[in-house]
Amino acid sequence: MLVDDHSIVRDGIRLLLEQAEGLEIIDEANDGEEALEKLKAHLAEENGKAQLPDIILMDISLPGMSGIQTTQVISKHYKQVRVLMLSMHNNEDYILRSVEAGAYGYILKDSSSDEMIKAIRTIASGEKYYSSPVASIILSGYMQQLKKSEKNSRVERQSKLSNKEKEILHYLIDGMSSREIAEKLQLSVRTVDNHRANMMRRLQVRNAAELVRMAVEEKLI
Repeated sequence: MLVDDHSIVRDGIRLLLEQAEGLEIIDEANDGEEALEKLKAHLAEENGKAQLPDIILMDISLPGMSGIQTTQVISKHYKQVRVLMLSMHNNEDYILRSVEAGAYGYILKDSSSDEMIKAIRTIASGEKYYSSPVASIILSGYMQQLKKSEKNSRVERQSKLSNKEKEILHYLIDGMSSREIAEKLQLSVRTVDNHRANMMRRLQVRNAAELVRMAVEEKLI
């Protein structure tokens, strides 16, 4: 199914795709609302044999309901239908929102007809497809999210340690034994050992060596 609010664009895409072997365009829609109505109609055909499209080529900028919002609805209610975004926007926000909405692919409107057909066939096989500039943006966004997640995890682990435990951990990193730390802080050896055990339990490490390594690598103190 082709979804684009410009009939001349749909005509051009149809002309290109009809020349490709094994591809059949079963419907078109001018906007998101019409696309959803047509999906309902295909699902309720009188002969009982639903002919839902395998792939929807979706323009991202549509009047009313956007391509991203439409994709979100399709991903939720028509899980067997895969959406390939077609957009003029090489923009991180549009791309990442499309991926989060459930799009199986994202290509730019200045892509070649060969790439469009390749993207359609790739998605039809169950894989995802993003043109090279888009893939770079997705990877960059993923790495930023990963760094943010790692930072949040480190802050969470830091918050699990009391000031006294951080002080003991500092001396453990310096290579001091429990007895030396106890003398330094004027505590009993048992108290220091209890603090060590509590830290290992909360940070989910098995021994003092792992505790020290985590503290150093993740800058817990």
